[in-house]
Amino acid sequence: MKYLIVGLGNIGPEYEMTRHNIGFMVIDHLAGKLKVDMESDRLATTGIGKFKGRQFVLAKPTTYMNLSGKAVRYHMDKHKIPLENVLVITDDLALPFGRLRMRGKGSDGGHNGLKNIQEILGTASYARMKFGIGADFAKGAQVNYVLNPFSVEEQEALPDLIKASAEGALSFGTIGISRTMNAFNTNNK
Repeated sequence: MKYLIVGLGNIGPEYEMTRHNIGFMVIDHLAGKLKVDMESDRLATTGIGKFKGRQFVLAKPTTYMNLSGKAVRYHMDKHKIPLENVLVITDDLALPFGRLRMRGKGSDGGHNGLKNIQEILGTASYARMKFGIGADFAKGAQVNYVLNPFSVEEQEALPDLIKASAEGALSFGTIGISRTMNAFNTNNK
């Protein structure tokens, strides 16, 4: 059983610790937990690890957020991973900071990375884990907000939240989306 876990973000040191890059941070944590070396690949930095008899392909697209679908499609095809075994990890402005939510499908919610994935895959029926980053910004300042680093208080909470997100991703691959959503969404209210 193979699973593709894609963390969304933007490449480059200027984006490293920004809210928009939480997907990359979760993938980095997973890579460490599974002792995976991430390497440059086509359209993404990837690594393959094993957990409870399953293979996890970890991916951080190098296409920038707005073209994430190209990397998702390429690595689904390359590794022969069906859509139901794909999980996309992304930031979400509609959720308060620290709220984690997993869904089996849904709208893009105005998120350009999810919008592109939906366009490229031709469906919104893929699993996604949303990491709440809150919406503490003035009207018209959304771009600056998502591309700025987390606050000091948020940074203190990040390690536990990233760990919980990584555990949710592994659970997705081991017990399935329904059971994971029941446990994960209940524990993160």
